[in-house]
Amino acid sequence: MPQPEPSLFDSQAPRPLADRLRPASLSEVVGQDHLLGASGPLARMVAARAIASMVFWGPPGTGKTTIARLLAGATDLQFEAVSAIQGGVADLRKVFEAAKGRRAGGRGTLLFVDEIHRFNRAQQDAFLPYIEDGTIILVGATTENPSFELNGAILSRVRVFILNALDADALRLLLARAEQAIGRPLPLAAAAREALLGMAGGDGRYMLNMVEQIVTLSDGDELDVEAMGQLLQRRLPSHDKAGDGHYDLLSAFHKSLRGSDPHAALYYAARMVTAGEAPEAVFRRLACAASEDVGMADPNAMVQVITAWQAFERIGWPEGRLFLAQAINYVATAPKSNASYAGWDAAVSAARRTSHVAPPMRILNAPTRLMKDIGRHAGYQYDHDFPDAYAGQEFLPDELAGSTFYAPNERGFERDVRRRLEFWAGRKARQNG
Repeated sequence: MPQPEPSLFDSQAPRPLADRLRPASLSEVVGQDHLLGASGPLARMVAARAIASMVFWGPPGTGKTTIARLLAGATDLQFEAVSAIQGGVADLRKVFEAAKGRRAGGRGTLLFVDEIHRFNRAQQDAFLPYIEDGTIILVGATTENPSFELNGAILSRVRVFILNALDADALRLLLARAEQAIGRPLPLAAAAREALLGMAGGDGRYMLNMVEQIVTLSDGDELDVEAMGQLLQRRLPSHDKAGDGHYDLLSAFHKSLRGSDPHAALYYAARMVTAGEAPEAVFRRLACAASEDVGMADPNAMVQVITAWQAFERIGWPEGRLFLAQAINYVATAPKSNASYAGWDAAVSAARRTSHVAPPMRILNAPTRLMKDIGRHAGYQYDHDFPDAYAGQEFLPDELAGSTFYAPNERGFERDVRRRLEFWAGRKARQNG
């Protein structure tokens, strides 16, 4: 939406620290060197004075709005901003009309759309003709995965750039700038200073807001970690149960289980639970890992997870944490095999290729005389009539005879399963040879 006209008293109104420290040039932006460094794509666009439409995807407080504004200033484009939360199609039409007139006069328009994923598909389509004819250069900002939240027509016309959460070095630089603007160091002990960076969670704007609270509310005495936490009323860890953070932590948790790292698995589970994730979501992922990544190497892993899950549902917190932790440690330290998972995928692939093929007649039941007359069940061998309850018949269709889908490895219980299959395969070869 168009920015409001400045008030007569604006110069007297206090400005938030985050606003006062807003970078005046792209070189002052911290934490996004992969985009703004000398060889970064945005730096190259500015050097060529050729800004393409794009979408910035990243967590809050990483500079999306600031970079868009500075890109416009560096290339002499008119900067216009709308918010998908506050604005609608009517506001967009006004911007488009103004941009048309501006273009006729020889000047382009960079339209920044904050929270662009909040526009529905029809609203997103409104941008398309104006992007295509050059009326606007669109710069969208989103905290959600554009692949899921933006329609394909938009994605095909923009470049997606990922903005990183600010790391510790970037936050320290921002903190130093804040202290320079304030005119004195923050009254924080060394440990509290580091804790402040951790509390920011990669969000520069949030950290600057906390800095402002410390300056305003503290009495000047040095604060330790506990005193600073009480002063700021520390927020819960950042974790959007409906957004990408949810899936990122679940992914990190599952990969830690697969990688036999109980320490990391416990950590990511704790991250999710302390941030408000339902324990059921953690147990669901545990059950998946117990089958996908442990499987027959230790069939008891699934039993452990389901038993712990049931115990948790019956007893609840706080004792339930013991069941969750035990299940996590069991799955993480169990021998690993994805042979069942891989075997299923191989069987599905074969099934799709041979869906027209009938099973061998000898293993089909013949409940009627007609079925017997046409050869169904003829030659079937009852396995329990043979030594070791194994007759060595071929059950697959002739086109797939001898195929193997399940290939157990040498880890854990699956070692015994492998030996058993090898024994049966040898006997089958001798009987049919």
